[in-house]
Amino acid sequence: MLVDLLAERADIRLNDKRQDTVMGQGSMAGKNIVLAQPRTFVNKSGIAARYLTARFKTKPSGMLVVIDDLDLPVGKMRLRKSGGSGGHNGLNSINADLGTQEYPRLRIGIGRPTEGAIKHVLGGFRGEEAKLLQETLEQAAIAVESWVEHGTDYAMNNFN
Repeated sequence: MLVDLLAERADIRLNDKRQDTVMGQGSMAGKNIVLAQPRTFVNKSGIAARYLTARFKTKPSGMLVVIDDLDLPVGKMRLRKSGGSGGHNGLNSINADLGTQEYPRLRIGIGRPTEGAIKHVLGGFRGEEAKLLQETLEQAAIAVESWVEHGTDYAMNNFN
Protein backbone atom coordinates (compact mmCIF):
# COMPACT_ATOMS: atom_id res chain seq x y z
CA MET A 1 0.00 0.00 0.00
CA LEU A 2 2.85 2.39 0.81
CA VAL A 3 4.69 1.75 -2.45
CA ASP A 4 1.46 2.46 -4.35
CA LEU A 5 1.01 5.69 -2.40
CA LEU A 6 4.62 6.73 -3.05
CA ALA A 7 4.18 5.98 -6.75
CA GLU A 8 1.09 8.17 -6.84
CA ARG A 9 2.81 11.03 -4.98
CA ALA A 10 5.89 10.89 -7.24
CA ASP A 11 3.88 10.22 -10.43
CA ILE A 12 5.73 6.95 -11.03
CA ARG A 13 4.03 4.16 -12.95
CA LEU A 14 4.61 0.71 -11.49
CA ASN A 15 4.39 -1.16 -14.76
CA ASP A 16 7.82 -2.63 -15.45
CA LYS A 17 7.63 -6.36 -14.68
CA ARG A 18 11.03 -8.02 -14.55
CA GLN A 19 12.19 -11.14 -12.83
CA ASP A 20 10.12 -11.34 -9.67
CA THR A 21 9.38 -7.62 -9.31
CA VAL A 22 7.14 -4.93 -10.61
CA MET A 23 8.81 -1.55 -10.55
CA GLY A 24 8.82 1.99 -11.79
CA GLN A 25 11.51 4.64 -12.04
CA GLY A 26 11.25 8.35 -11.45
CA SER A 27 12.44 11.02 -9.08
CA MET A 28 11.76 12.09 -5.53
CA ALA A 29 13.33 14.99 -3.69
CA GLY A 30 15.41 15.67 -6.81
CA LYS A 31 16.94 12.18 -6.81
CA ASN A 32 16.44 9.29 -9.19
CA ILE A 33 14.64 6.41 -7.48
CA VAL A 34 13.18 3.01 -8.19
CA LEU A 35 10.01 1.87 -6.48
CA ALA A 36 9.53 -1.88 -6.52
CA GLN A 37 7.26 -4.58 -5.19
CA PRO A 38 8.08 -8.28 -5.10
CA ARG A 39 5.81 -10.50 -7.19
CA THR A 40 6.56 -13.47 -4.96
CA PHE A 41 5.19 -14.72 -1.70
CA VAL A 42 6.62 -12.76 1.22
CA ASN A 43 8.96 -15.60 2.20
CA LYS A 44 10.70 -15.23 -1.18
CA SER A 45 11.13 -11.42 -1.08
CA GLY A 46 14.90 -11.81 -1.13
CA ILE A 47 14.77 -12.84 -4.80
CA ALA A 48 13.46 -9.39 -5.71
CA ALA A 49 15.91 -7.61 -3.40
CA ARG A 50 18.86 -9.50 -4.88
CA TYR A 51 17.69 -8.75 -8.43
CA LEU A 52 17.22 -5.04 -7.72
CA THR A 53 20.60 -4.56 -6.04
CA ALA A 54 22.32 -6.35 -8.94
CA ARG A 55 20.37 -4.60 -11.68
CA PHE A 56 20.85 -1.10 -10.28
CA LYS A 57 24.33 -1.80 -8.90
CA THR A 58 23.47 -0.59 -5.44
CA LYS A 59 24.50 -1.84 -2.06
CA PRO A 60 21.78 -3.14 0.25
CA SER A 61 22.34 -0.03 2.39
CA GLY A 62 21.13 2.03 -0.58
CA MET A 63 17.63 0.60 -0.56
CA LEU A 64 14.80 0.98 1.91
CA VAL A 65 12.77 -2.16 2.59
CA VAL A 66 9.18 -1.55 3.69
CA ILE A 67 7.30 -4.29 5.53
CA ASP A 68 4.13 -4.80 7.51
CA ASP A 69 4.71 -5.76 11.12
CA LEU A 70 2.34 -7.80 13.27
CA ASP A 71 4.30 -6.84 16.38
CA LEU A 72 3.65 -3.12 16.01
CA PRO A 73 0.18 -1.77 16.69
CA VAL A 74 -1.76 -0.24 13.82
CA GLY A 75 -0.69 3.38 13.57
CA LYS A 76 2.92 2.85 14.59
CA MET A 77 5.98 2.74 12.35
CA ARG A 78 9.65 2.17 13.02
CA LEU A 79 12.59 3.05 10.79
CA ARG A 80 15.94 1.36 11.43
CA LYS A 81 19.35 1.35 9.69
CA SER A 82 19.72 -2.41 9.99
CA GLY A 83 18.92 -5.29 12.28
CA GLY A 84 17.48 -8.73 12.61
CA SER A 85 14.33 -10.04 11.06
CA GLY A 86 12.26 -10.15 14.23
CA GLY A 87 10.85 -13.37 12.81
CA HIS A 88 9.46 -11.63 9.70
CA ASN A 89 9.66 -14.14 6.84
CA GLY A 90 10.21 -11.43 4.25
CA LEU A 91 13.21 -10.07 6.12
CA ASN A 92 14.51 -13.60 6.68
CA SER A 93 14.46 -14.10 2.91
CA ILE A 94 16.08 -10.76 2.15
CA ASN A 95 18.79 -11.36 4.77
CA ALA A 96 19.55 -14.77 3.25
CA ASP A 97 19.55 -13.62 -0.39
CA LEU A 98 21.59 -10.48 0.24
CA GLY A 99 23.85 -12.13 2.78
CA THR A 100 23.48 -9.19 5.15
CA GLN A 101 21.13 -7.47 7.59
CA GLU A 102 22.77 -4.12 6.86
CA TYR A 103 19.99 -2.30 5.00
CA PRO A 104 17.42 0.20 6.24
CA ARG A 105 13.88 -0.97 6.81
CA LEU A 106 10.61 0.72 7.61
CA ARG A 107 8.19 -1.40 9.60
CA ILE A 108 4.54 -0.39 9.49
CA GLY A 109 2.36 -1.76 12.26
CA ILE A 110 -0.69 -3.79 11.37
CA GLY A 111 -1.26 -5.24 14.85
CA ARG A 112 -1.41 -8.86 15.88
CA PRO A 113 -4.83 -10.49 15.54
CA THR A 114 -6.20 -12.85 18.14
CA GLU A 115 -6.35 -15.55 15.45
CA GLY A 116 -5.52 -16.05 11.79
CA ALA A 117 -2.36 -14.05 11.04
CA ILE A 118 -2.44 -14.91 7.32
CA LYS A 119 -6.04 -13.77 6.95
CA HIS A 120 -5.19 -10.62 8.90
CA VAL A 121 -2.15 -9.76 6.76
CA LEU A 122 -3.94 -10.38 3.47
CA GLY A 123 -7.31 -9.00 4.52
CA GLY A 124 -8.52 -5.45 4.56
CA PHE A 125 -8.83 -3.03 7.43
CA ARG A 126 -12.15 -1.54 8.47
CA GLY A 127 -13.45 1.36 10.47
CA GLU A 128 -11.07 3.11 12.81
CA GLU A 129 -8.21 0.74 11.92
CA ALA A 130 -8.54 1.63 8.23
CA LYS A 131 -8.53 5.34 9.02
CA LEU A 132 -5.54 4.99 11.33
CA LEU A 133 -3.64 2.89 8.80
CA GLN A 134 -4.27 5.47 6.06
CA GLU A 135 -2.96 8.24 8.33
CA THR A 136 0.09 6.11 9.10
CA LEU A 137 0.72 5.46 5.42
CA GLU A 138 0.60 9.21 4.72
CA GLN A 139 3.13 9.79 7.49
CA ALA A 140 5.25 6.88 6.23
CA ALA A 141 5.26 8.40 2.73
CA ILE A 142 6.64 11.64 4.17
CA ALA A 143 9.23 9.61 6.11
CA VAL A 144 10.34 7.82 2.93
CA GLU A 145 10.60 11.11 1.07
CA SER A 146 12.70 12.42 3.95
CA TRP A 147 14.86 9.27 3.81
CA VAL A 148 15.46 9.83 0.10
CA GLU A 149 16.34 13.49 0.58
CA HIS A 150 18.26 13.44 3.86
CA GLY A 151 19.23 9.84 4.66
CA THR A 152 18.44 7.28 7.31
CA ASP A 153 19.69 9.11 10.42
CA TYR A 154 17.66 12.23 9.64
CA ALA A 155 14.52 10.23 8.87
CA MET A 156 14.94 8.11 12.02
CA ASN A 157 15.36 11.20 14.19
CA ASN A 158 12.26 12.83 12.76
CA PHE A 159 9.84 9.94 12.31
CA ASN A 160 10.53 7.31 14.99
